[in-house]
Amino acid sequence: MKNISNYVNENKDRFLNELIDLLKIPSISADSAYKKDVIHTSEVVKTRLEEAGCDHVEICETAGYPIVYGEKIIDKNLPTILVYGHYDVQPPDPLNLWNSPPFEPVIKKTEIHPDGAIFARGACDDKGQMYMHVKAMELMTKTNQLPCNVKFMIEGEEEVGSSNLAIFVKNNQEKLKNDVILISDTGMIAKDVPSITTGLRGLSYVEVEVTGPNRDLHSGLYGGAVANPINVLTKMIASLHDENNHITIPGFYDKVEELSKEERAEMAKAPFSLEAYKKSLDIDAVYGEAGYTTNERNSIRPTLDVNGIWGGYTGEGAKTVIASQAFAKISMRLVPNQDWEEITQLFKKHFESIAPKGVTVKVTPHHGGQGYVTPIDSIGYKAASKAYFDTFGKTPIPQRSGGSIPIVALFEQELKSKTILMGFGLDSDAIHSPNEHFGLFNYYKGIETIPLFYKYFTELSK
Repeated sequence: MKNISNYVNENKDRFLNELIDLLKIPSISADSAYKKDVIHTSEVVKTRLEEAGCDHVEICETAGYPIVYGEKIIDKNLPTILVYGHYDVQPPDPLNLWNSPPFEPVIKKTEIHPDGAIFARGACDDKGQMYMHVKAMELMTKTNQLPCNVKFMIEGEEEVGSSNLAIFVKNNQEKLKNDVILISDTGMIAKDVPSITTGLRGLSYVEVEVTGPNRDLHSGLYGGAVANPINVLTKMIASLHDENNHITIPGFYDKVEELSKEERAEMAKAPFSLEAYKKSLDIDAVYGEAGYTTNERNSIRPTLDVNGIWGGYTGEGAKTVIASQAFAKISMRLVPNQDWEEITQLFKKHFESIAPKGVTVKVTPHHGGQGYVTPIDSIGYKAASKAYFDTFGKTPIPQRSGGSIPIVALFEQELKSKTILMGFGLDSDAIHSPNEHFGLFNYYKGIETIPLFYKYFTELSK
């Protein structure tokens, strides 16, 4: 392909300003107060796909937030690439930890991004990475270099489980028919070390509720005589790990895949500095399941974490009260072969069984998804590898990710096609956290690399 870098350089300011406009919209799918903003974002994405050169774009209504579908079919005999992304974002809380307002994007230089990074909620996950594909599409159509057919499916519920996308995929298999699915919602090892994500963990997300007395009680009059739901809940949660940080739920590990020494040795070749890792997080030690390295703990091993816990009085000053109820949100990251619905039921059964007398327990499943592993000998992987090599000058390293994209396993089940995960974010980009950001270098490099994937996938498919 010719003049890719020139086109990006000539239009980089516009590319950035368009992304900034998109990031200003608080498309928080988890909070119904932002419903209008989420819907407005879908309309903006539709317009941008039309401007990028799609011949047909439509907003597909669902029981939840809409899916934006676009396509450009130049020759039915050529391969078709289906691009998936999402326009919804995580809630920005806690707001007090942001150095700048989460929906007022700013460009700042950092040690890792000396040429600047854009700070805003959704900058990396996933508006910035999704928008790379829109601009790559524009580049190919405006320079008459689109080598194959393309379809876009951009949803607004990824951050809340993609339940309506699953229905959409099942009901639109012909519309979504493709030869490979391309996603940028992952990261790479380092700014100068490209990688291709070959595995994702699954997810089970639940909410638990512990109820004791029928009302809040005076802690002096009732303390020590009545079960305190907050005390009980914290003890129950603490019991979910043993002294080796092994999860204690019966049957939890029954289907966990144990990687061979050879596979673990290959993983260990990826550049990683434990001291730099600790420094970046301001911690003096790492923590996790005994017998595994940090990179293994956050990618090939399952986990259980409390994502939020509350109950009783948390306002200013003191209130001596025993709360009637206590709550927590818990996520379990799962590895391939662990079925998220089965794990959810194992958790529910176990958590209810360890409740002491004097309280009742309720477990409410929220959402989940299966893990995924993709082969490295496929045409899609080879095309991605060649594309990264052209723009970075290095062969990318295959890497398993600790994150989850629950819909990926469903894509393979329903559409019978493999997914290639070409991420351009970094671990330091603080996705889901305050001060989320995305390096300008990474943003522009993604726009340069994606068209080359189209080129090589088309050539290798002949």
